[in-house]
Amino acid sequence: MNSEQFFDKCGGYRKLHSFTYATIIHVATIDFCNRFISYKVDPLGKTVGQMVGAARSGRQNIIEGSERSSTSKETEIKLTDVARASLAELLGDYEIYLAKKNVIPWSKDNIDKQNIEKIRLAPFENSKDQMHDYWVYFHETRKLFANWLDSADDTIVANTLIILIQRTMAMLNRQIQKQGEMFLAQGGFREKMYSGRTEVKTQNKTNPENPSCPECGKPMIERIPKIGKNQGIPFWGCSAFPECKGTKQKH
Repeated sequence: MNSEQFFDKCGGYRKLHSFTYATIIHVATIDFCNRFISYKVDPLGKTVGQMVGAARSGRQNIIEGSERSSTSKETEIKLTDVARASLAELLGDYEIYLAKKNVIPWSKDNIDKQNIEKIRLAPFENSKDQMHDYWVYFHETRKLFANWLDSADDTIVANTLIILIQRTMAMLNRQIQKQGEMFLAQGGFREKMYSGRTEVKTQNKTNPENPSCPECGKPMIERIPKIGKNQGIPFWGCSAFPECKGTKQKH
């Protein structure tokens, strides 16, 4: 096994629509707090700090999870879930903001809600100047929602962000499910390391003249028990152990 096979692809988060939505939400939340939450009602900045912090966590944990995917699928899943949970926290903040103003979140029949939900993002294509080109893509993408996000009506902006947060959370739920399926199918980094090390050890010990396993037909290797009544007595054991437990006496 080549050592490169231990590592899955990592990064690539800029191609995730969930990441672009999370970035729009992060930037828009900073703008929302600057425009609509007065220092007079939030003198210590706790509400603003918590909302911006939750928006930032939603975005940054997508990045970290993507970058950690090569060596830890478990960590990738956990960080993606942290991103989803952070956005859920932010969603609650926007709901409370509207509730304090005696405003009900838009229903499914609201025309603005329907128009926002019809919008679909174009894919971001990799390029040689990825960072620069991504931010060009980002600002073009944000324009799709500008009529609502740039509104002078705070309730329109809050409702728009609620819709975008809900969409992003749904995407992250699907990512978590897919990541879990990949982990079950391929295993994690430690499992690949163990499998690779076992394969190398087997290749080093296997001789073409060794007998074939009577159970599965794979090459056998010499094994020497370290404990038990047969301690120190060599025997043939299947190279596919523990999947195959075939053995043969060595004469």
